[in-house]
Amino acid sequence: MKKLLLFAVLISSSAIFSQKAKVQEGDWSNLKGITEYNLVFDYSNLEIPKFDSEEDFLEDKMSKREEKEAGKGEEFKELWFSDRENFYEPRFIETFNDRYKNNLVKVDKNLESAEYTMKVHTTLMYSGYNVGIVRKNSKIEVTLSVYKNDSPENIIFSVNYTRIEGEGNGGFDFNSGQRIADAYIIFARALVKDMYKKTK
Repeated sequence: MKKLLLFAVLISSSAIFSQKAKVQEGDWSNLKGITEYNLVFDYSNLEIPKFDSEEDFLEDKMSKREEKEAGKGEEFKELWFSDRENFYEPRFIETFNDRYKNNLVKVDKNLESAEYTMKVHTTLMYSGYNVGIVRKNSKIEVTLSVYKNDSPENIIFSVNYTRIEGEGNGGFDFNSGQRIADAYIIFARALVKDMYKKTK
């Protein structure tokens, strides 16, 4: 039992430390003193591995499901988009706010009291898979930008996060939305860790 627990901890830690963050504009210190962020999620120009575009990906997945059962293709498309508001975004928000020590920084959508906007632009998404005996982690890549609400053209800080992988929820992540949501949880943890250490 102890070996299993240690293995789970090691897997979780490796997922967090595998993240790679590269600052594109400004410096982490530019975020010092900001206690609230209005969150905006952006999925435009989304790259899907092995497909030319998100549209090609949807067409492929929908047609395969439609061949098996009428209506399943459209159902897949609806879930592909609704999972963003139902799973990815809530998990990111909950994890960020729960892990930031002493609630020093808060993020949320439509946060009217916030002076700054944090834009989370997902540039790559891979859902991974889990077929019982074989599974593969989900992956996302994100460009995070910060700017004053009334000056979106003046970005004070921007950073690219790559190699973000969902840790697998103990192997019980059979739902693609859940697998991708796990990657947003890992991203939130990595972001909080970087912000807490580098904006003191």
